[in-house]
Formats: sequence, structure tokens, C-alpha cells
Amino acid sequence: MTAELLPVTPTKRGPLRAGELAEAVVLADLALVLVIVSQVIPIGTALVVVAVVPMAVLAARNRVRALLAGTIAASAVGFLVLGTPVVTSMVAIGALGAVVGISARRGFGVGRTVGVAMLFLWPAASLVVDGLLLVFSSYRNLLLDQFRNTWSGVSRFLNNLHSSLAQSIADRGDQIVNRLLQDWWITIPALLLVIVIIASWLAQRITAPTLRRVRAAFASDADVDRGDEHAVAGAAAPDPVPVALHSVGFRYPNTEADVLRDVSLEINAGELVAIVGPNGSGKSTLARVLAGRRPTTGEVVRPGAPGLGVPGGTAIVFQRPELQVLGVRVRDDVVWGLSPSMPVDIEGLLERVGLRSFADRETATLSGGELQRLAVAAALARRPHLLISDESTAMVDGDGRAKLLALLRSLVTRDGMADVHVTHRTLESAAADRSIALEAGRVVPAPALVAADPEPAAFAPVGNRDPLLILRGVGHTYSRNTPWSHRALTDVNLRIDRGEAVLVVGHNGSGKSTLAWVLAGLIDPSEGEARLEGQPLSTVVGQVAVAFQHSRLQLLRPTVTAEVTAASGATPGVAWQSLADVGFEPSVIGPRRVDELSGGEARRVVIAGALAAQPRALVLDEPFAGLDERARADLSAALIRLRVERGLTLVCVSHDRDLPAALVDREIELTRGRITYDGPGRETDRDVAEENRP
Repeated sequence: MTAELLPVTPTKRGPLRAGELAEAVVLADLALVLVIVSQVIPIGTALVVVAVVPMAVLAARNRVRALLAGTIAASAVGFLVLGTPVVTSMVAIGALGAVVGISARRGFGVGRTVGVAMLFLWPAASLVVDGLLLVFSSYRNLLLDQFRNTWSGVSRFLNNLHSSLAQSIADRGDQIVNRLLQDWWITIPALLLVIVIIASWLAQRITAPTLRRVRAAFASDADVDRGDEHAVAGAAAPDPVPVALHSVGFRYPNTEADVLRDVSLEINAGELVAIVGPNGSGKSTLARVLAGRRPTTGEVVRPGAPGLGVPGGTAIVFQRPELQVLGVRVRDDVVWGLSPSMPVDIEGLLERVGLRSFADRETATLSGGELQRLAVAAALARRPHLLISDESTAMVDGDGRAKLLALLRSLVTRDGMADVHVTHRTLESAAADRSIALEAGRVVPAPALVAADPEPAAFAPVGNRDPLLILRGVGHTYSRNTPWSHRALTDVNLRIDRGEAVLVVGHNGSGKSTLAWVLAGLIDPSEGEARLEGQPLSTVVGQVAVAFQHSRLQLLRPTVTAEVTAASGATPGVAWQSLADVGFEPSVIGPRRVDELSGGEARRVVIAGALAAQPRALVLDEPFAGLDERARADLSAALIRLRVERGLTLVCVSHDRDLPAALVDREIELTRGRITYDGPGRETDRDVAEENRP
């Protein structure tokens, strides 16, 4: 292993940052779970070695104090669960993880890693164990008697063989064991030396592949101009705008093609700039360069450091807000990572993003759109001079989009902030002061962008209209019988026929995603019954396929072809046909790594995996969120074709109504968990950009 495997170069000074603390807690808790499981299942000792992996990743990515904090927190929780044995295991795992992680950071191979463990871990472990056995003599005698009794059983077995050789081995063994137990203060360290050598060798070999993946997935600090070091050192405040890019290019590690090519542009304070382009054009990568990621070629010029996450610097809201939400309660998340001395008007910020009454809600109970708005509020709490919105409206309903666009406009006109809004929606870009169009990583004139294909003609699918899915009196409450209970569905009665296309709409938090989970059989409703042709849906999981709104969480394999075949159990040929059905060229997209996919591409890959399994019905949770116009048209055409050719039943859960008519036989609206409309499709959402046009 070389130093190239190191994911980050940890900050060498200052208290633990919020990101370090969050990572320490998550990875240490993962190790704790493995340790607890190892205590309660047969042959669970192997899991103890596996538990070293998250601790080694923590040590490789962060300072030693982060690993100490995680180890102490996990040990305290473990003591409450199973007592002292868990604490002992967590301390040993934390120490071994520190050695393996720090050795990986320094580029040590297997031999040097084992040498470091022998130099630092073995003497400390020997002194601690010998000291404890010396002080607690009763426990020492019990331990030595166990060893003696174990050998006595072996010795009697050998003597009962009535063989001179076996008796000779038994006699010689009696002498050796008695001597070893007599000199226990030497025997124990010798045994620990063997254990340390074997454990460190295994831990290094098991952890190395994981560290390589982490290094490929995350940028090193050398690639990011963070700006938080300036704040720690007391230097001048970050000053991210105006920012100018001169002939900027960018290529991700271990790839052969540039994502950005010869990009030159300028962003000034007091303007709202839209970055538009098809999926995979480099929009999100450009957003990261503006946020501080150093380009591969060219230069980025600005008055000071970008100050990503630092008050007065740069704030960014990503496509997947769940990755930015760390607080248990909404009000906690708004101020997460900020100094207690920094005044924040939490209620005012939540009101600006439409979450005024959500301050004390648990973040785990929020819908995707509500999480998106919370991420915007947390970004604004830092009073940034540059706000980057990477598809922040993708999971928000029509009214929510209008409010967010109005908010972005007010930040420019009232606060003088620079706003960069990455979007695939033409109507949203019309609300900006100007637009920057990307195609294949290059800045192009707006007219050069690929226009959307005309909407496919509406035609009725072939097939019977017999009932397929039936819900009677369905209700669902999360965390029932606890102070944190939250009702998502109430008295839902619903019939969906074979070959029918149903659109489920409603504001964020109305219960749409919960209904999708019930229809897919992934959760049993708290009340009522949900059936597929008479069978409880929870007993036929897979016959109703589901594509979640956070599609990246469903991609578990390294390449697209491997993902589709694994998700469906289909042959590669069927997988490629499904990829073609959702608008991909299989020979091009099949070998791609899933880490390289844009948000829209990832969504279509998930749908392809669901289609390859040939389900009875397909539930799509926000299928068109994050897709550009061409991708929307391709996916719409594919779904319509599947209805005609296979008679596939479709349930599209969406926050807007602008779907092709051929995908909406019937519309269902949810309001606070109840069905408030069930009938023909209605007019589409109004143009949310008109009132925000400058």
C-alpha cells in the first residue's frame, strides 16, 4: 500500500470539527455493532477482526483524537449493553485500527504495519495485562487453573492411548505447561506477541481494499481549498466571490476522460446564475469546483479562500439532502457545526424555507422534499457569500419550488449574495439573471443544448382491468407507542387494476413515499390490509418492484451491468435490454462505474434493474426528479412502451403533475396522509418561474 491510498490529510490543530465528530460516531458505532454480534453468535470471533475496518478508516481519514472520541463513545454504549467484554474488545479494536489506519496514511506495507503493531501495541498490551493479573490475584489463579485443567484433559487423552510415544508427549507437555504457568508473567506477553502479529497482519490485509475504495470515492484535502484553516488560524475571513474560472478542466482519479473541458466563466456577487445542461454534462462537478475543489487544469481566481462550510464563505446544497442532515431534531441540524457563540435565528430561517412548524420534529421523520428545505436552511445559517444549489428543487413540490426560487432571488436582491443554481428545468433557469449551459463538459450557447423530444402520443395499453392491488383501511404510524410517533397514512382505501397507470401526488410530507413502501410490501401498515391478488403484499416482496427517490442508495455493485443483473437476477442479455428500455446505449453505459453516474443516470439504472426482474407492477418514487428534458422524454417513452408491450401496471409517486398523458390514467392526491382526490388526471403544475423572473 502506498500513500496514494490515503483519503484525506487530517487537520493538525484545533478542536474536532463537526464532520470529524459525525464520522467518528458513525464508524465507531458500526464497529460496536460487529463486536456485540460477535458476542452473541457462534464463531463470532471473526467479526472482531472485521470490526477493525471502520476504525482503521476512521484513523486514516481523521486525527487520532477523532478515533479516541469514537472509541470512548462506543465503549460506553457497549458497556451498557453487554458489560466489560465489549469495552475490552472496543479498546483493542480501536488500538489496532489506529495502527492500521495511520500506517496506511503513511504508506506502510504489511511488514511495516506489523512492525508498528509490535513496537507500540505489544508492549502496552503486555504491561496492562500483566499489571491487571498481578493486582487481581484471584482472577489470575482462575485463569491459570483454566489453562491447567485444559491441558490436563489433553494429557489424560494421550495417556489413555496406551502408546509410549503418546505418554512421552504427555509427560513432556506436563513439564512445559507447569513451567509456562509458573512463569506466567513471561508466558502472557509471548502469547500476546503472537496474537498482535496475527491480528495486525489480518487487519491490514482486510482493510487495504476498503481504504482503496475510500480513496477513490473521496477527494484528498490537497484537492480541496477548504478555507477553514484560515478561520482556525485567525487569518482574514473567506472571500469566495467574485470568482473567475480560466480554461478549467477536471478529471476524476482513475478515469480516462475529462468531466470538464476548457471552462471559462465568472460569478459575481448579487446575481443569480443558473447552470443548465443534460445529465452527465458536468454540472455537479462545476458546482464543486466553484465550491473549492481544485481543477485538474486551468485556474480559479477569487479574492480569498472559498471557505466551504465556514461562516461568510461558501455553502452548498447537494442533490441528496440526507447526506447533509446530521442533527436529530430539525433545530439541531440548522446549527450543526456552528460555534455556540454565533447567533442564529432558527425560527426565522425555517420560516424562510417553509418549515416554520418543524423546529422540534425528528429529522428521521421528514420527507425528501422537507430534508431538501432543511439543508437550505442549514446552509443559510452560515450566512454564506456564495450559495451553490445543486438540484435543490429536484425533490420539492411545485409550491416548494416556487418558494425556494423566490428565496434564492431574495438572497440576491436583499442580501447581495451570489447564488449558483444547478438545474435541469428550463423554467427555473428563466428565473435567473443569466444561464451557463454545459454539454459534454464544455460551456456552450444555450441554443446548442439538446431540445426535448416531443411528448409521446397517448395510447391505451392492452390488457384486462381486473384488480391487482387493493388497500383497505390502510394507516401507518412510525415509531408507534413512543413520544416520537408520527402518523403518515390514515384510512387509505385504494384499488389499482392491471395495466393501469396511477399518478400519486401531494405536497412534501403528505405520505406519498410511505404509500409507495406499502404498495411494494416493504412495510406492513399499522392498520388495515394491503394485498396483491388476495395475498398480503409483505409476503410477495419483489412482485411489486420499487425504485426509491434516493436512487444512489440502491446501487450496490461496482458497475452498471453488475448492478442490474444483481438487482434483478437476470442474465446480462436481459440486463442490457432493460438498459436500452430506459434510454441507454448498453455497450456504453454497461461497463461504467456506478460512482461515476450523475443523479439522473443513477435513477434510470435503478429503474432498469427493477424492469429486468419482470415484476407484476412497478412503483416509481419520484422517477423524473433530477432528469433533464431528453432523459425525461426517453424514460417516458420507455414506460409507455412497457405498458403497451407487457401490460405493466405503473404507480408514479411525484410532487408534480407534468407527466405525459399516457402515464396518467388516474390521479390520486394525498393530503396529510389521506386521499383527498381520486379521479382523472388534472392540469399540470403552474409555471413556478414566472413570478420569479427578474
